[in-house]
Amino acid sequence: MKKMKFVTGNLLGALTIGCVLTGATFAYESEKDKEPGQGMIFDIEMTSDVVETFKKEMKDIKEGIMGKETAPGQKEEPGKKIMEGQDVESEKMMMDGKQVSKKEIMFGKREISEAEKQLMTGLKEGNEGKSRITPVQRMEIEKRMGTSFLPIAIKEPFDMMMEKMKAAKPEAAKLHNALLEERYDLSNKPAQGIKMSRGKPVQEGVRVKLAAGGMTWDKLGMMSSEDIERKGLFPQGFLPLPHPNHAIGGMVFIKSEIDEIKRLEDRDLNRFDVDFDLPDHFLPEFPPPLFLTTRPDLGDVTQGKLVNIKNFSDIFKGILNPKQLEGLRLLVTPFPQQEFNQTDDRRTEHATLGVACLDCHVNGHTNGSTELLQDLRPQPFRKRLDTPTMRGVYAQQFFGLQRSIQTIEDFSEFEQRTAYFDGDHVTAAKKGVFQPDRLQVEAMAEFQRMLDFPPAPMLDAYGMLDPKQNPKESETRGQALFFGKAKCGVCHPAPAYTDNKRHDLKLERFYEPCLTNGVMAAPDGPVKTFPLRGIKDSPPYFHDGRLLTLDDAVEFFNLIFELKLTQEEKKDLVAFMLRL
Repeated sequence: MKKMKFVTGNLLGALTIGCVLTGATFAYESEKDKEPGQGMIFDIEMTSDVVETFKKEMKDIKEGIMGKETAPGQKEEPGKKIMEGQDVESEKMMMDGKQVSKKEIMFGKREISEAEKQLMTGLKEGNEGKSRITPVQRMEIEKRMGTSFLPIAIKEPFDMMMEKMKAAKPEAAKLHNALLEERYDLSNKPAQGIKMSRGKPVQEGVRVKLAAGGMTWDKLGMMSSEDIERKGLFPQGFLPLPHPNHAIGGMVFIKSEIDEIKRLEDRDLNRFDVDFDLPDHFLPEFPPPLFLTTRPDLGDVTQGKLVNIKNFSDIFKGILNPKQLEGLRLLVTPFPQQEFNQTDDRRTEHATLGVACLDCHVNGHTNGSTELLQDLRPQPFRKRLDTPTMRGVYAQQFFGLQRSIQTIEDFSEFEQRTAYFDGDHVTAAKKGVFQPDRLQVEAMAEFQRMLDFPPAPMLDAYGMLDPKQNPKESETRGQALFFGKAKCGVCHPAPAYTDNKRHDLKLERFYEPCLTNGVMAAPDGPVKTFPLRGIKDSPPYFHDGRLLTLDDAVEFFNLIFELKLTQEEKKDLVAFMLRL
């Protein structure tokens, strides 16, 4: 094996591309291994026969990996590439009586396909002013990257598969956490006096990091999309956020949900191969309050409890009618799901009953848990999906991020039969799909339509600031901006603050297509406009949770819509949205 050390400033994405193209693996070293002034340090392991390929691919990647090869032991210069030619043995471990390398544990013996190389090369050449591959060529390449179907016959014993995935987990987590640290300020900075509905502090401040070199948000906001793309200045935190382990994907729950479900039901939602990634202070409060359109006088019906299969009747009897209670029962009943089931093709240590709708949409809201969008193939093009709230679904006319599912009944049926199993009905049949009849999905939908937004005492019946409530001047200015200069109200009109349409933001104007930690930063196409009522209760933001705070969201839309808002105007906008 060859070991190559890279000391980098802001080049995690470039390293990822290089490794994907060549089959190499790399790991982030800790802060104690760094010298003053250095960027991030990576150790990269690869077989000898791919070293030259790796060098060539990395040489072709723009944005400043300087190709300086040195003798072993030579002093490393910050921001420069150091290639050490010494042979080292990769870490070995015993598995099933055999020695297995770390690389095989992480990725098996898979080689990067010619299709993947062609795709990345075509995208890269297109961004260097050469002829970009055509959509037809791209489709043909992607078809060769893998089947749309998931494997049915699992030939490897479960225990062996589980041990391999457990062994790979720390390295994958280290890589993903390094990406988060590079993109965001993850510190806990609660806003003074701003709370969610049950009292959890709301985080404030822009957390997305800018490129080094004295760039500011004001300077960036004055630049055109062409200049930003050409100079590579689009903030990395505005790019698609990968799944905690994008290559394997699947549903991943937050720790507080895992612990509480284990305590209440003795049901396991803990995966052995991947953990949730974002710090708890960026997530919605847990458990969240539940408000009903039919009984606004009750406030939070749950009184701080997590609604589950064992307590739903005690909480809601005398409040719901029998049909609504039956709908709620179905929503809190666990059914088999792709990663959580009773077969040997699961991602929990022991067989489990499955997942309930309200495991993700906890108390009819969201807990921030994540998965990959089921609609897309191949895997790099699948989008991370931050669990959306179900509050106010009565005000929505279609469902799904990019699809047009017309009713909540259809969506409930789709979730059980298709979305629970990554859009693969064949796998669903194998693992035990629940197939609700129309009466059952109608009951589920009836309860969901009763879920209300949290109270907003500063708003009038039209969803606007009520002058009688004496809003602050900053909030009044923010409302004027929202429906004026900032153009937020074009897509987010009152009272629910959604136009029930889909819009293409055309983010690809700002960056080169690239592969980062397994996810392709490629055009999104039109996405659904989500309601903004109660928005302070629903961090993180955007469909994949890439925007950690409302301040991040304002900077994001200020940039992509070229609004040229001042810092004071941005603060006023946030002040208004906190009242929604």
